[in-house]
Amino acid sequence: MIEAVIFDWGGTLTPWKTMDFHAGWRAYTEVLHAADAERAATVALALADADMARWAAVRDGHRAFTLAEVLADAAAEHHVEALEAYRAFWVQATHTDPEAGPMLGALRERGLRLGVLSSTAWPGEWHEEWLRRDGVLEYFDGYVWSSDLPFTKPHASAFRAAMDAVGIDDPARCVYVGDRPYDDISGAKAAGMRAVLVPHSDIPAAQQVPVDVEPDAVIQRLADLPEAIAGW
Repeated sequence: MIEAVIFDWGGTLTPWKTMDFHAGWRAYTEVLHAADAERAATVALALADADMARWAAVRDGHRAFTLAEVLADAAAEHHVEALEAYRAFWVQATHTDPEAGPMLGALRERGLRLGVLSSTAWPGEWHEEWLRRDGVLEYFDGYVWSSDLPFTKPHASAFRAAMDAVGIDDPARCVYVGDRPYDDISGAKAAGMRAVLVPHSDIPAAQQVPVDVEPDAVIQRLADLPEAIAGW
């Protein structure tokens, strides 16, 4: 019998929204270099390139990273107000699926432990604030953000950290729910978990890795999850 369900965040609990990385960093540099439009444009390009390079390293070696490391890679200053502008740009992509709350409540009623494991450069407190804003943070027994880890999904240590966060020792008693065949499905299966795919994200080609692995279930809506795993 399964004892825990662990969720990916972006593209799973939060529906996929295609965003412009460069525009996000322009929001940052327009505050950082408010009096120098040319400098702002140059630094924004450097930050976007550094960001994408870090995500390429995630794809190839699963190395986790933080926003501070992106800023350092681009030799850009850390600026509190600029970071708030960057964060404000991304808020539009952070809203939890309206079906998440009722679905999580149904799983909790079964006595299942619930967690989140997300590959992200953003601070964990950002994600937790957004989940709190949307009224679902209280459903989770634990949450793990790769910005606090050495490695991202699909590295086995990331899945182990998520299991530890929800207090489960046996991966066979865990289900992972995500939108990425490589990071989420192959990673969870390799870690010994069952895996459920939510196949609606437009994952950038540069972040895709072909895999020969099948999820244990595919759902079209979060509301379908309790029934999909009812007999597990």
